[in-house]
Amino acid sequence: MPTRIATLALLLCALPATAAGPVSFVNDVLPVLSRSGCNLGACHGNLNGKGGFRLSLRGENPALDHATLTRDALARRVDVGQPAESLLLKKPTGQVPHEGGVRFTPAGPEYAVLRDWVAAGAAFDGATAARPVTLNVGPTSRVLNFPAKATTVAATATFSDGSTRPLTDRLAFELNNVGVATISPAGVVTRAADGETVVLVRHQHLMTAVRVAFVPDRPVPNLSKWPTNQPIDRLTAAKWAELRLTPSEPVGDGLYLRRVYLDACGITPTPDEVRAFVADSTADKRDRVVDALIARPEFAQHWAQLWSDLLRNEEKALDRKGVQLFHRWIKGSIAADQPLTEFAREVLSARGSTYANPAANFYRAVREPYQRAESVAQVFLGLRVGCAKCHNHPFDAWTQDDYHRFAATFVRVGYRVPSNGRGDSFDSHEFVGEQFVTNLSAGELTHPRGGTAKPKFLGVPGDGPAGDRLDALAEWVASPENPYFARAQANRIWLHLMGRGLVEPNDDFRASNPPSNPELLVHLTQSFAANGYRLKPLVREILTSRTYQLSSSPAADGSNAADDCHFARATVRPLGAEQLLDAIGVALDAPVKFPGYPLGLRAAEIPAPPQSGRRGKNPAEQMGPRFLKVFGKPDRLLTCECERSEDPGTLQAFQLVTGRLVDSLLKSPGNRLSRGDLTLDDLYLATLARTPTAEERARLTRHLADATDRRAAWEDIAWGLLNSKEFLLRR
Repeated sequence: MPTRIATLALLLCALPATAAGPVSFVNDVLPVLSRSGCNLGACHGNLNGKGGFRLSLRGENPALDHATLTRDALARRVDVGQPAESLLLKKPTGQVPHEGGVRFTPAGPEYAVLRDWVAAGAAFDGATAARPVTLNVGPTSRVLNFPAKATTVAATATFSDGSTRPLTDRLAFELNNVGVATISPAGVVTRAADGETVVLVRHQHLMTAVRVAFVPDRPVPNLSKWPTNQPIDRLTAAKWAELRLTPSEPVGDGLYLRRVYLDACGITPTPDEVRAFVADSTADKRDRVVDALIARPEFAQHWAQLWSDLLRNEEKALDRKGVQLFHRWIKGSIAADQPLTEFAREVLSARGSTYANPAANFYRAVREPYQRAESVAQVFLGLRVGCAKCHNHPFDAWTQDDYHRFAATFVRVGYRVPSNGRGDSFDSHEFVGEQFVTNLSAGELTHPRGGTAKPKFLGVPGDGPAGDRLDALAEWVASPENPYFARAQANRIWLHLMGRGLVEPNDDFRASNPPSNPELLVHLTQSFAANGYRLKPLVREILTSRTYQLSSSPAADGSNAADDCHFARATVRPLGAEQLLDAIGVALDAPVKFPGYPLGLRAAEIPAPPQSGRRGKNPAEQMGPRFLKVFGKPDRLLTCECERSEDPGTLQAFQLVTGRLVDSLLKSPGNRLSRGDLTLDDLYLATLARTPTAEERARLTRHLADATDRRAAWEDIAWGLLNSKEFLLRR
């Protein structure tokens, strides 16, 4: 025994010492394990562990981790008599085989922390240790202009006993874009390529994101002529100056008109509307066209489609009448410019008949507490909390308790079906006919760790409501004090008009996903609230900004060619399924017939995804639904914009090149191509919102003159325009 003690004493003297004071399991050991990656999901923090060794994810359960380290595996992981023989030290240093490889060296601070803790008896201090309250990292945004190539991220933490401590060797770092930079255990971020990355700085349950930009060797842009009378333009210009991005030139009149028609109303302008707008020489014509579009019925129809996607307004769960009533209610709310806070309040507190109170159809579509909780968080708060169902959220502050207690808010939603309701024998949730959403008098949610999960709203201290839970939820979501609702909706509106959210994905606000322009997001949120949480004023502010009106072509110096998140040029994106089909109808002046709906109803006016083959035996009526499905119209089974697919594929090419729908519209006897006075200008304005170039005009005029079948020649020209990128993309 004396020999063992002497050997241990020599070993301890030979290794670097840790900071003064006893080593804390909670504040030192667990952070070292997190820093080394030991308790991550890819290693021992996995639900099933690795190699028979399982830790709680990122140290969320200190008591369990302590028991696992000191008692499991015949206590071989920790040897207080011979600390250096502990598997806790030998495996991560590579002294014995370790599937995870070498995580640190015997000379490093991580080894010293674990060694000293073991040597002191491997005690557990979960009940007595001061806990970190705030993580202080600053600044949270760093821009390094060439030739600068590295910066150091450091932090301090303020603890519950009032102390403040540096955390140099207790921090865990993660990069969201490893191709741009590398980061060392000491927090040194080094340039690997030009671009931006986010460093997630962690200590226990606290995390802060640091955005680091490596700017190439290019001059500061000259923005002296850039307008600064609008806050959006001032804030985007400030970001461009910081990152040395030159904005593109403003887009021309015809292309601007097509863009703003698509974004505001989901439609394309007619040839006469393009001619009138281009001929207008007044300075405020773009502002005036925005005002006119916001007042059109197509505005409400377009945004009602977007909200119907989010609220899962689909026929299988709601039945056809329910879908139509819900869609009509959503469209009416938007047309009246009802505050979105009131819109949310009505949806979340809705009870009663799904026919008499259409807002109640939301709860008819989401049938169980966890589904309701995740849907409400995502749509109305911009939060994806599903990762916290089984463990604390790995990239945000939400705990498993937060998740289950929020879900408990929805456990007393019930349903009553009239005796004449007809159900689906394969799905107990599907009924054709009226349903009643009810408020049950009792019922609680069982927490997976045992006991009852008491209701609690996300991010709100204390317990949730004691009375009607849905009414209380609706009041909280709609309250001006709610920190989540306004910013989520402002970001969603920006996404649909600009092609990308300031936070992307737009419904995934979290510590590890900071906005690309925080100041702009704050302004949009405040502007949205100041205008009564109404949709139309914020849409108008964005559409009338110079930032919105930029061309998608890169600036002359090419500095913004790779920009995809700071809006120094317009985002190019494909037309949505409904937009594309309606644009084809406008271009050819040929309506599409949908099963169960009158001829002339646009795709964007259909309340729910039309079901091909469900009604009617006319094959021609099945072409429209099939087209929409191929081009990504969602089935509305998720409360997320991500369900709508914009990825091109072979089936889309077939629909456009050889599809029966496009062919039938081209050959329709009463369409635009049937007119004897048709000109190339008419067709170009109807499809591309511009007239043909001199070269296009010369070639196509020759094509028409040489044709033996003039109608077929016009069909060829129209087919070519409909298949052009210029037509298929919003630019």
